[in-house]
Amino acid sequence: MIPDNLGFIRTACMGHPLVEERLSHGEPTWFFKGKRSFVMLADHHHDDRDAVWIAAAPGIQEALISESPGRYFRPPYVGVRGWVGAYLDVDFDREDITGLIREAYSLVASKK
Repeated sequence: MIPDNLGFIRTACMGHPLVEERLSHGEPTWFFKGKRSFVMLADHHHDDRDAVWIAAAPGIQEALISESPGRYFRPPYVGVRGWVGAYLDVDFDREDITGLIREAYSLVASKK
């Protein structure tokens, strides 16, 4: 993982209240209230790419992959729940990723 990318993702996640970072499946993962994950780093765990997996509302995953298949993908395991993967080893828009993380946090934090 490019160290700057880890710092960027960490800052975007930890800027929200009641967020905890810990390893899950060997990867840095961010949880709301220590229970519900909303972002997971994917540092060559499943392939040779640097990426982040982000919880997403219905329809977001499909729209992003359709629009930019070189930047977004359906991650293993959590992709069936609508999460979207974003490659970090390509030119990516930090504002877009920050927005996705903000939406993921809101989605998970609003669940009962």
